[in-house]
Amino acid sequence: MTGTARPATAADRPSAAEYRIEDLAHASGATVRTIRAYQDRGLLPTPERRGRANVYRETHLARLRQIADLLDRGYTLASIKELLDAWDTGRGLGGVLGLVAEVHGPWTDEQADRITLAELVDAFGGAPDDEAVAEAVELGVLEPVPGKDDEFLVPSPQELAVAVELHAAGVPLIAISGHLRELRGQVEQIASRFLEFTTEHVFARYLGHRPPTDSDAAEAAAMVRRLRPLAQQTVDAELARAMRTFATRHLHHHLGADTPLGGDVLPIAALPVELPPQTIRAVQRLVGEENVAAFVAAAAEREVQKRTLDSLVSPSPEIDKVDQTT
Repeated sequence: MTGTARPATAADRPSAAEYRIEDLAHASGATVRTIRAYQDRGLLPTPERRGRANVYRETHLARLRQIADLLDRGYTLASIKELLDAWDTGRGLGGVLGLVAEVHGPWTDEQADRITLAELVDAFGGAPDDEAVAEAVELGVLEPVPGKDDEFLVPSPQELAVAVELHAAGVPLIAISGHLRELRGQVEQIASRFLEFTTEHVFARYLGHRPPTDSDAAEAAAMVRRLRPLAQQTVDAELARAMRTFATRHLHHHLGADTPLGGDVLPIAALPVELPPQTIRAVQRLVGEENVAAFVAAAAEREVQKRTLDSLVSPSPEIDKVDQTT
């Protein structure tokens, strides 16, 4: 069979709660072949045998919709099997699905917007560029609106606004898309490290069961809500620090200064410093092996800045003497 849906008749389906496999496929949106594959995997309850035909009920339809929803959320069939087995043995899915909904919820307060092709062309200088539009769609900066060739969904209006400003400042579109690809890879690495870090130190205790119990899943969902803004807040603070540091360095370089602010210092490359092996291992566990050098450099730079500030605000010896004699 090909799984082509056909309307049910009264003879085919004497009760609204009973389906032949073709009718179940029609009602669920799955194909006959898919339904049979789910049966073979144990994802669907065994149908009732009536004569030479199998009879399916509302429980089968509900199960198919459940599977489709979990597949949309990124679960594999193997993990779905574990979840459904837990459901069938009375452990429930409420807490797990609540955790799934929390993780799949919005990770930003930004609201998506729409833009027409004409508005897009106007925003980028008035010259149509089909290749740039295709690149933006591939990157997910724009999403086509079904049925409307001249309109796009903008998941992040802020990201599009940045591209508009950069282009207005003279940056070519191809350079903007290349920069975004590079930046996305770096940000994805940061996100991955943050998830590994929080899983190890926070969420591991909730994931001892597969799937987790309802109470553990509910606690984990609440923890996701608490920790959700922390990654962005940390990145914002560190990006501001790094931009201040490197912008100053770049400015002095392009103005012809031989050294950065802070006096005559040798380039970092001319000052190799050996660190204890246990320190290196600790840094590797924290930020990953490929980021050790950058982390050590940033930590040293922060310490230098802190000591510079401390020296600026600390009282001079003359003031100390005056304080002691009064």
